[in-house]
Amino acid sequence: MSKAILCVDDEKIVLISLVEQLRERFQDQFVYEMAMSAEEALLIIDELIDDGINVILVISDWLMRGMKGDEFLIQVHKKYPKTLNIMLTGQATSDAVKNVKENGALVAFVSKPWDKDYLMNKIGGLLEGPDEV
Repeated sequence: MSKAILCVDDEKIVLISLVEQLRERFQDQFVYEMAMSAEEALLIIDELIDDGINVILVISDWLMRGMKGDEFLIQVHKKYPKTLNIMLTGQATSDAVKNVKENGALVAFVSKPWDKDYLMNKIGGLLEGPDEV
């Protein structure tokens, strides 16, 4: 079964940069998808699953039009509990981060602007860990 990483942010330049860094680090190990809203991301996840592609990691901003990142990541976790979720944002409130953590929907929080090496090593550690997905 193919594996996918989904990046969600309402800024196209952030998505492009993030996917470029992921491709550089992980090459063609994964399918890389982008969504500019939580609502679009939920549709993409369902489509990928229907196509037999396992969404193993979601990297999401918090402050987006429509649904905020914390609510989105909680929905992803409830529907697909094995999917790992990272919040990558410069504007999340402490309540939002706490909400996601308390619901078991967050494996990491990374501030923007992110350090490329730190983020890629963090993701590598999560994906190559003892409970590899």
